[in-house]
Amino acid sequence: MAQVEATTERVVAADAEKVFDALADYTGTRQRLLPEHFSEYEVREGGDGEGTLVHWKLQATSKRVRDCLLEVSEPTDGELVEKDRNSSMVTTWRVTPAGEGSSRVVVTTTWKGAGGIGGFFEKTFAPKGLGRIYDAILANLAAEVEK
Repeated sequence: MAQVEATTERVVAADAEKVFDALADYTGTRQRLLPEHFSEYEVREGGDGEGTLVHWKLQATSKRVRDCLLEVSEPTDGELVEKDRNSSMVTTWRVTPAGEGSSRVVVTTTWKGAGGIGGFFEKTFAPKGLGRIYDAILANLAAEVEK
């Protein structure tokens, strides 16, 4: 099984603390940021960053739906890590200052991919599809915090 990785980034015209707080707000802002690929969103514990347990279904393709139960941690300032209890998937959100009144948001997801020819296609195409989904989330985030 090969490690698969998808990374997307965007500079947002809002300070890093405001952007991070929006991403960490699982009971409010975060759900509004999600595009149509997400369903059955539910905060099961916590709701604000560290200690949150959140559930959703992610439909990356017409045939592929992933049932996610994510534990949220904040290992360092400006960083949210979502570990899926149902798979090897780990998503890390990093928010850093990017000049006055701006911040850079980098989201990276990794997981252990399939082996063989299926793994080849997964490693080739899944990061592009996930990148489009994250582009939509980051666009929604920018619209939310740049108000």
